[in-house]
Amino acid sequence: MSKIARPGRRLLLATGAMGLAMPGLLRAQGRYPDHTVRVVNAYSPGGTADVVCRILFTALSERLGQSFAVENRPGAAGTLAAQAVARATPDAYTLLYDATAHSVNPSLFGSRLSYDTRKDLLPVFLAMLTPNTLMRANSLEARTIPDLIALAKRRPGQLDCASTGIGTVQHVSLELFNMRAGVKINHIVYKEIAASRNDLAAGRIPLQFSNVPSTLAVTQSNQAVCMAHCGPEPIGVLPGVPAMTEFLPGFETWEWNGVFAPAGTPLPLMRQLNAALNAVIREPAVVARLTELGALTRANSIEDFAAFREQQIAFFADMVKKADIHID
Repeated sequence: MSKIARPGRRLLLATGAMGLAMPGLLRAQGRYPDHTVRVVNAYSPGGTADVVCRILFTALSERLGQSFAVENRPGAAGTLAAQAVARATPDAYTLLYDATAHSVNPSLFGSRLSYDTRKDLLPVFLAMLTPNTLMRANSLEARTIPDLIALAKRRPGQLDCASTGIGTVQHVSLELFNMRAGVKINHIVYKEIAASRNDLAAGRIPLQFSNVPSTLAVTQSNQAVCMAHCGPEPIGVLPGVPAMTEFLPGFETWEWNGVFAPAGTPLPLMRQLNAALNAVIREPAVVARLTELGALTRANSIEDFAAFREQQIAFFADMVKKADIHID
């Protein structure tokens, strides 16, 4: 059964012990941070990853009394930012804020990557998860997932679905849908998400996989309809929207954001940072803002996040191979 695993119950229990250990770590390592920390964000200003990143690090700056300066360095599916941080001095003052592409790139780019994802970047904190969604144009005759599957079987290769790039989680979600439903819906790549949204709203493209925050921006203005979400449970900000797993059992795909550091960064300092971020995601103001976005958070340790990343890399490697996804 192919699906993107989500953090389990163990992650919800991880933070308490870390919080108790933090004072001892502070005494052992000195005050951290004692000057500005640079956070290299792999994505453009204004997108979901950027918004969540700034919510978390603004709150963290207030909590720790030291600035975490977010620097956007988008491009090449996040590899430009990842490369910069992988080569940075491992002193705990340069961090990477990355997203799902982090776990796709090893299988998509292979030896063309100038860094080793596993060896050169230390997982620090799983910042958020959000299920993917499938949106349809208002004009599409198929109103439900069973309707869509039936329509796609009647018209093989005649329906299109938008994404913003080859190998993105939206692209992988489409390929997983094709495999699981036994259909062939075409993948159409757009350079900009705004263009794909405009075409979806106008009915020029009938389908688009997205994530919850991006979906809300479209469906709340009645520009399109969310047919299903790809999480396991009801989503409060998408009332009445069914889970894809109701129709294709076990179908789950997620987008996630996480914090990384250069390999060799002192682990005790990163445990301090992990504990502080776990505290941030429990702050009522942060919870409220992330809930509005449809972004889910879970307490997690460095080891939890490392295991999650490994599972993600394996999942995407399998999907890239099965769907023959490649960048020429």
